[in-house]
Amino acid sequence: MATRLTIDVNGRRHRVQATPDTPLLYVLRNELGLYGPRFGCGLSQCGACTVHFDGASVRSCVVPVSKATGVKVTTLEGLGKSHPMIGAFIEEQAAQCGYCINGMVMQSISFVKRNPRPTEAQIKKALNANICRCGTHYRILKAVQRGAKAMR
Repeated sequence: MATRLTIDVNGRRHRVQATPDTPLLYVLRNELGLYGPRFGCGLSQCGACTVHFDGASVRSCVVPVSKATGVKVTTLEGLGKSHPMIGAFIEEQAAQCGYCINGMVMQSISFVKRNPRPTEAQIKKALNANICRCGTHYRILKAVQRGAKAMR
């Protein structure tokens, strides 16, 4: 049964109507019109739906919307166009089709906050669970390195 829930997304409080077990991704896209997080696999395996919960990366396709109450949810849209990591991905032309980029950027930001001077191997390990089928892996790696420097 659908209920009214209040969630904080991108610095704004939203009252949404959903069953508590509805995946957060569906609420973000269908009720709030936020299309940065994408539906990829629905199984938490590809990373396209990644958002931040109080700064930590989570896969919104498997997180029930009820878990979003009481935390600050940030989507790609909430970062703003001037975020250094977004700028780095643009500068390195790290997107081809762009489907994975939401997850790559969101995962990279939370990783770089914990490890501001990552090695190439550490970046590869941190992004290992994010799938890119276009093969822009080298440009993504360069973008994360550039973004990490800009975020210091």
